[in-house]
Amino acid sequence: MVTYSDSGVDIDLEEVTVAKLAEKLKPTLKYRDIITESGHFAALVKIGNRGIAMSTDGVGSKILVAKMMEKYDTIGIDCIAMVVNDILCVGAEPIALVDYLAVEEPNPEIAEEIAEGLAHGAKLSNIAIIGGETASLPEVVNDFDLAGTGIGFVDLDKIITGADISDGDILIGIRSSGIHSNGLSLARKVLLENNKFDINDPLPNDQDTTIGKELLRPTELYVKPIINLLENNLNIKGLAHITGGGFNNLKRLNKNVGFDINNLPEPQEIFKLIYDQGVSLEEMYKVFNMGIGFVVIVSEEDADKALDNLKNNCESYKIGKVTSDSNKVKITTFKSNEIEY
Repeated sequence: MVTYSDSGVDIDLEEVTVAKLAEKLKPTLKYRDIITESGHFAALVKIGNRGIAMSTDGVGSKILVAKMMEKYDTIGIDCIAMVVNDILCVGAEPIALVDYLAVEEPNPEIAEEIAEGLAHGAKLSNIAIIGGETASLPEVVNDFDLAGTGIGFVDLDKIITGADISDGDILIGIRSSGIHSNGLSLARKVLLENNKFDINDPLPNDQDTTIGKELLRPTELYVKPIINLLENNLNIKGLAHITGGGFNNLKRLNKNVGFDINNLPEPQEIFKLIYDQGVSLEEMYKVFNMGIGFVVIVSEEDADKALDNLKNNCESYKIGKVTSDSNKVKITTFKSNEIEY
C-alpha cells in the first residue's frame, strides 16, 4: 500500500512540528483579546464589537502540476480558496487578502498568469487583494511558491466556533470540485511516477478530461453559499473546510463529540483512480476530501431548511450526524466498509 509518507509528506511529523511552533508562540496571545486560537481553521481577535478573522495558506505542490501543464492561470484561485474557505469556518465574511510570491527567478509571463487566477478568485469571493510581496530567492526557492493571508469580519454574537455542537446535530456536506489543493504529492506519486500515466492521458471513465486537467482543477470557493446561509438566522453550530487530513478536520471544531459520516456521495473519478493504484481507503479518507469540500453542522430542527438553502447555491447532501463518541470520526466509504479515526 502506498502512503502519504511514501510521497514525502509525513502528516504525523507535521503535527509535531506545528505543536512545537504553537508551544513557543502561544504566550503571545496574551498581548491581545483573542477569541479563537490558531488550532481552529481561522484565528479571531476581538476589536471593539467585532472579531477579525485571519488565515494564511498556500497552493502547495499543485504548483508542480501547473508546471507540467505549463498552465498557471488557475492556481491563484486555489490560493484564494484555501484562505477564504478557512475564514468562513468561524462565521466570518472574507474581506481582503495579501499574496506572497517567492520566485527563483522573476518571470513576468508566469506572474501575469498567476495574477489572472488571483483576480478571478477574488471576484468569485468578493474580496479585495490589497497588497502583497514578491521575493526573488534563487538559493531558497525552486521555481516559485505562492501563498496568501486573508482577513474577515464577524459580529461577536455571530461567531461560530463549534463549541455548541452536540449529539444528534446533522452534518451537511458540500461537493468539492475534485482534489482541490491537498494530497497532490501522493496523487503525483501514484499516478505520474515511473511513467504509470502521462499528464495528458484521459481519465479512465472520462475520456474528455485528462489527468493533468483534473489535478489542476481549481479548489471550490464556498463564500457565496455559506454567507447566504449565515444570513438566514439558522442554528448553524459548526463549519469545516475539508482539506489535508480529510474528515479529521471536523475534530478541530469540538473534541468532545464524534462524527458518524454514513451517507457520502460517490467520490469523483480522480479519487477512484488514485485508490486503484494501491492507496488504502484509510489513507484516502485521511489525505483527501473524497468529494466533500466543506461541512456545515446544524441542529436537527434546522437541517432541512439549511439543506434547501444550500441547494439553491451548490450541490449538497446530508452526510451524517454528530454522536457522543468523543473525538472519533467514523466513515462509511464508497466501498461500503467502515473506517474510524
